[in-house]
Amino acid sequence: MTADHRLAPSSRTGEPRTGLRADPPGDSPDVLAPASASASASAPARRRTAYGKETWGEIAFLLLDLPAALVGFVYAVTTVSVGAALSVTVIGLPLLAAGLAGVRGIGRSERARARRLLDLDVAEPSRLPRAGGALPWLWTRLTDPVAWRTQLYGLIRLPWGVFAFSVTLVSLVALWPVLPFIARGLAAADRAMVRGLLSPSDELERRIVELESDRGVVVDTAAADLRRIERDLHDGAQARLVALAMGLGLAKEKLHEDPEAAAAMVAEAHGEVKLALQELRDLARGIHPAVLTDRGLDAALSSLAGRCTVPVAVSVDLGERPAEAIEGIAYFTVSELLQNVSKHARARTASVEVWRTEDRLLLQVRDDGRGGARLDGSGTGLVGLAERLGAVDGLLVVDSPEGGPTTITAELPWRARPA
Repeated sequence: MTADHRLAPSSRTGEPRTGLRADPPGDSPDVLAPASASASASAPARRRTAYGKETWGEIAFLLLDLPAALVGFVYAVTTVSVGAALSVTVIGLPLLAAGLAGVRGIGRSERARARRLLDLDVAEPSRLPRAGGALPWLWTRLTDPVAWRTQLYGLIRLPWGVFAFSVTLVSLVALWPVLPFIARGLAAADRAMVRGLLSPSDELERRIVELESDRGVVVDTAAADLRRIERDLHDGAQARLVALAMGLGLAKEKLHEDPEAAAAMVAEAHGEVKLALQELRDLARGIHPAVLTDRGLDAALSSLAGRCTVPVAVSVDLGERPAEAIEGIAYFTVSELLQNVSKHARARTASVEVWRTEDRLLLQVRDDGRGGARLDGSGTGLVGLAERLGAVDGLLVVDSPEGGPTTITAELPWRARPA
């Protein structure tokens, strides 16, 4: 979802809201969007000074152009010429493939240099798939478009590197007043070459990189949830059941010697059974609540609202139920947001609204508390929540000025429940 479709975190009135707008720069709420959204869309414009940090970064980049271009040119000419010359032998193509595999490292270092000195937001291309066997490995390297574009970058960079280095050095000594403008123009050409030849090849390539990152978030989240469930079982219900077994064993031994003491121990064990059952119910509700499966979001969110420490008004406006996975994510998103209201907001009232707009499921949680919630704040869990939403192509918008009120809007892709 692109940045110009970012949600407006305003409250909803009447019919389900369909107007999505881009927040103006400098006045936008905290947003953690998927990697496909433009980072510059929500960043306020910075004023640039003549000899500020940006200018010196560009000058440093241009002065390093010559040595970097020499390395890239020598590597490209050597690997391509040697590989092509020996291609009539059995070692030619493997040498060329090895050279193409190694040139990705040069491209990675050039992108890192552009990020650091030119403040250029350029993504890393996706990794090559693991090939099982010599021939698949050889084919994937020889047909790697990223490597060939990096080789082309190394070849054409030498004349430009000599020119940019010479002009920058002369300007640094003799053309000091106009040096910032010269550096800016030369750096613009460098940015264009990096974007054109070293960036991911197309939107599909960028999407692959984004999905690889999202997959890592999903795996980490699933592992953390499994560890939490294991810890809760070990420290809670399991420990209580062990104590219950020991208590019943002692009661069995005293059954004939001291029936009254045995009866008291059985009564105590009965209370432990009730507590263990309650802990298991709470744990099962944390995994997937039965009310969500049986009755849907409306009933499940109403149950959540009843356990919140402040009065919560719930409004669910959905013509049909979404897919189980999306419904579960929506439930746990609202659950975590209401926990934040209970723990941190110091609010008197709160509200939860859920509705659908075209192919997106929208959630909005508002409270009249003290505000100040931030995506980079500690203890609220908003960063982890936003990462989990981003892993399924979702979005989180936080609008929480100091003093309140706080409005947090979450957006999820809509997928219909199978018939």
